Amino acid sequence: MDHRIVSLIASATEIVCALGYKECLVGRSHECDFPETIQNIPVCSSSKVVTHSSSLQIDLQVKEIVGEGLSVYNVDSDLLDQLSPSIIITQTQCEVCAVSLKDVEEAVCKLVSSAPAIVSLEPMSLEDVWADIQSVSNALGSTERGISLVRTLKDRLTSLRAQTSSISYKPSVACIEWTDPLMIAANWVPTLVEYAGGENLISQPGKHSGYTTMEDLVMAKPDVIAVMPCGFDIDRCLNEMEPITSHPKWKDLPAVKNNRVYITDGNQYFNRPGPRVVESAEIIAECLHPDVCDYGHHPKGWIQWDFLQN
Repeated sequence: MDHRIVSLIASATEIVCALGYKECLVGRSHECDFPETIQNIPVCSSSKVVTHSSSLQIDLQVKEIVGEGLSVYNVDSDLLDQLSPSIIITQTQCEVCAVSLKDVEEAVCKLVSSAPAIVSLEPMSLEDVWADIQSVSNALGSTERGISLVRTLKDRLTSLRAQTSSISYKPSVACIEWTDPLMIAANWVPTLVEYAGGENLISQPGKHSGYTTMEDLVMAKPDVIAVMPCGFDIDRCLNEMEPITSHPKWKDLPAVKNNRVYITDGNQYFNRPGPRVVESAEIIAECLHPDVCDYGHHPKGWIQWDFLQN
């Protein structure tokens, strides 16, 4: 069967490509940018948020839009109709992270005459990521490809765990998903920390990421801090560090005192519940155990905070 796929989530686009269906993609979201070979595929969505604003301003914009019962993204119904998709992939996990099921259903009901099937993903935990990969594969009529891909990804994480389990030192880790206001990463991230040979602090696997305070972070006494703001690459993250580094208690953190603060590319890795969750775990392992783990992700995937301060 020939598919015409529109993916409105960056992670789903990566899943489609990893399953071998890149040539079937006819539309993507404005955030889909990997692999690079998809750049010529038409963009079907746009953001209502002024994304070049500061972290605090972005947070306030999102709260205002969502508080009014609206989505933070627009869907181009006319373009969707022109593309005549047979399948549209979206999500229900977080209306801030990607085009929501509600957006797509409204667009499809209004105009899209091809009557596409809608595949909605809802990743809360690492197990959900595997299930979503399989759901996409099943929808494309290729169950075995999904089984094979999930098996390969799980095997890589199992190998990582075998490598880190032999290390007696398990540093405690705070993963920061947003700097202003301060937010700690949850969902699949705590499980990735465990695979990487660390002890996750504050957040719980399978739960939504939540706000916290610098005082709570100081009380948690993290050995390591990994900063992974949603949607930000390393350079953008560096520009958004001031709200936490200027806090008078920042220097009281063990991770800061011991020069164990790491800046990661949250946009490309940790915030995307797709095949590259494995690379995300490898990045954490490199930060936690640099003498043992080297997967080649530095400096593209992460840098040490003081690296740019000296």
